[in-house]
Amino acid sequence: MDRRNFLTGVAATTFGAAANAARGSASQKAPWQAGSGTASAHRPNVLLLMSDQHKRSCMGAYGDHVARTPNLDALAGQSVRFTNGYCNNPVCAPSRASVMTGLYSHHLETQNNSTPYLPTHPTIAHHFNQAGYMTALIGKMHFVDAQTHGFEYRLGFNDWLQYLGPKTQLYADELGRANSGAGLPEIDDLWREEGDPWEGHRTLDGRKGSVAVGRVSLLEERDHFESFVMRETVRFLHAFGNAGRPFFLVSSFLKPHDPFMPAQRFADMFDPNQIHLPASYGKADKSRLPREVVRSIELDAPTPELRDPAEARKRIAFYYANLAQMDDCVGKVLSALRELNLENDTIVCYTADHGEMLGDLGLWNKFQFYEGSCGVPLLFRIPGRASAVCDVPVSLVSLSATLTELAGVKQIASNDGASLVPLLEEPLRRHDFGPVFAEYDLTGRQPKAMIRLGAWKYTYWLHDMAELYNLDSDPAELHNLAEDPEHSAVARELRARLLAWHQPT
Repeated sequence: MDRRNFLTGVAATTFGAAANAARGSASQKAPWQAGSGTASAHRPNVLLLMSDQHKRSCMGAYGDHVARTPNLDALAGQSVRFTNGYCNNPVCAPSRASVMTGLYSHHLETQNNSTPYLPTHPTIAHHFNQAGYMTALIGKMHFVDAQTHGFEYRLGFNDWLQYLGPKTQLYADELGRANSGAGLPEIDDLWREEGDPWEGHRTLDGRKGSVAVGRVSLLEERDHFESFVMRETVRFLHAFGNAGRPFFLVSSFLKPHDPFMPAQRFADMFDPNQIHLPASYGKADKSRLPREVVRSIELDAPTPELRDPAEARKRIAFYYANLAQMDDCVGKVLSALRELNLENDTIVCYTADHGEMLGDLGLWNKFQFYEGSCGVPLLFRIPGRASAVCDVPVSLVSLSATLTELAGVKQIASNDGASLVPLLEEPLRRHDFGPVFAEYDLTGRQPKAMIRLGAWKYTYWLHDMAELYNLDSDPAELHNLAEDPEHSAVARELRARLLAWHQPT
């Protein structure tokens, strides 16, 4: 299928051709949307929707019968949906840095949630700005410092907290501690010298660790961060959607990330007593797992209560409620696109920065290369393109290269990502797209890296035993084959390819 049919379903020019035409003559309409009457008819708008800690499998379109995600499911039904999408680092700031720059973590300064990357790394916003796009970021991006990284229009946690005013007390109580990953503070350095200003002023709730199992939020639904991001995104679309200049807009929610404290109507959707623990819960063979994994299974330090199966079911219920609340806000953003007659002029991508183990193998949170933690949902809805499912493993480092190519935007500097456009054009074809890589804690005490190639996933730990899983025969990752003689050749090959890509030190 050629590019014209891919983007329009009819004989029309590509987004790239449209972009070139628009640069050459501002009055010339792109044939692919001629007569649409919208301000961005010459070039497509791009809307990147993101959430935080959304486990790939927790979505109706991915086969989850518990999740209440009708809006994301509807989007998936109009999209190319990737069933094997991965983050490149299973923790917030480094993963988002790779999304923004198209660079792997070892090519960036951001190795954890407290270190920013330098302004010398162009972001996807810089590429779109250079092409004349209005660039906006509304919500969480965890830049760690005050850089705007190329975005002209930006609203984040600090703007939400100003909106909350005195009600910020309720959110400080939900967190129970300083937690910039959840926006208080948004930038660690703001409190680093003087300490946490909320110390001694929070109403404590008796949790045993730093993260509560979950409860209903005392904030009204309209005051949640998700509602704020949704409203401000809709406001932006009304103000700039048809203003004569195409937009690149990132709308980024916090949920389902902690605090696991949804609004009442979403909490009411899930009864903890009806929640089932994952099939792999309690079944991990600890004798064949790295020591750090075993320690996390035996005690989840942020939430020690999760050793109790009843508390574990409660956590899962509140996670699903958080997810449902985020989905509801995504639906309102997508409705605004339709109401403003922007839907047919806008590429929409949805993904998350990483997943959540949610009890798989007895693990919680992220930080791992198992599917629950490293796997992410990934959807692309492209005007004129039919929906499809693509099983080829891909990663978020490719988002920048993909979205710029789809929009006909020239990147002002190269990066590590490979455009997914060939997969979007022919999602059912078995493309040789190469390995997927991820890394974690490169400057910490337990650095590790992962490669996914075909059905195989191999994890290299600098100071511990390796892991090898065949995801076709063992999707729950219960059987570590790294030390099995019959799989030694596979383990050696994957280790060699992984360490040729990057060797943790």
